Amino acid sequence: MDALGCALFPAFCTLCGSPLPQLSSVPICDVCWTEFPVLSGPSCARCGDILASPAFDSTQSSAALCRTCRLVPPPFVRAVAFGLYQDRMKAAIHALKYDRLHPAAHGLGQMLAAAIARLASEAPTEMLVIPVPLHRSKYAERGFNQARSLAVHALESLRKSHPEWCLTLASSTLMRLRATDSQTGLTPRQRRLNVRAAFSVSDPSAVAARHILLIDDIFTTGATARSASQALIRAGAASVYVATLARARLINEFSRAAFFDGAEENFTNSPAATVQPASIYSSQDQPSF
Repeated sequence: MDALGCALFPAFCTLCGSPLPQLSSVPICDVCWTEFPVLSGPSCARCGDILASPAFDSTQSSAALCRTCRLVPPPFVRAVAFGLYQDRMKAAIHALKYDRLHPAAHGLGQMLAAAIARLASEAPTEMLVIPVPLHRSKYAERGFNQARSLAVHALESLRKSHPEWCLTLASSTLMRLRATDSQTGLTPRQRRLNVRAAFSVSDPSAVAARHILLIDDIFTTGATARSASQALIRAGAASVYVATLARARLINEFSRAAFFDGAEENFTNSPAATVQPASIYSSQDQPSF
C-alpha cells in the first residue's frame, strides 16, 4: 500500500529532497535522521560552548570553562545541547518553526531528551520543565511554541529512559513581557539588551525553592538563557539548568566574553572589551536563545 501510495502521490524528504520509500507524516528520510551534527570535543562545563583551548576553573580542577563563564558566571548551573545548529539540524528546526512541520517535533524531541539525559547524574531528581515562552503576538502569528512542542516529546522519551526522574511540564510559569525584536543579525551585546527584563514569572510561589529545567530550541550567545534564568532565580527558584536542541558555533577566535562590557547591572562589573564584529556565529539567520 505504501509503495502504491508513493507511486501515485510521490513524496520527497524535506531536508535533502530524496524520494521517500513510504508514506509518512514526517517527510524526513531515514538517512537524514542519521546526519544531524552532534556536539563533540571539549566544551565549557557551564554553558556548553565548544572550547578551542580549555581553561580550568581553579576552584574545580576538573571543570573546563570558557572565558565568558569565568569572567561572567551565568545564573544557570549548566547548559546542554544535542547538536550544532547547522546542516540537517538547521533545516529541520526551520521546517518545524516556519513550515509548521509539527510531526518533526517527535524525532527532534528525542534528540533533546538525549541532551537532557546528560544532566541525570548531577541535576535534582525533581524539576519543573519550563519552555522559553513566545510573546503573545508571536504566538498568534506562529500558532504554536516550538520550545513547548520539543519539551513535550522530550519528556515522553525521558519517562521511558529515566523513570526515576520526576520532570513536570510547567508551560505557563514563565511569561515574555514584551515583543522583543528579532535576534537575527544582532551582536551579542544587542541581544542582551534586546531581552533584558523581558521575562517574568506568573506565580512566584510555583517556582519558590524549586529546581528548573529551561527548554528552548537553539542556544546562540546565551542572552535569552541568562535573562530567563535571572527572572526565575529572582522569583525564588533554587536552581536553573538549560537544555536546547542545538547551539550555534563560533567561527573565529573572538570570545563571547568580549561583549560583556560591564555596563549592565544584571550581568557583571567586568572590564569592557572593544571588539564588536557584526556577527561571530556561523548561522546567518540566528535564533533567539
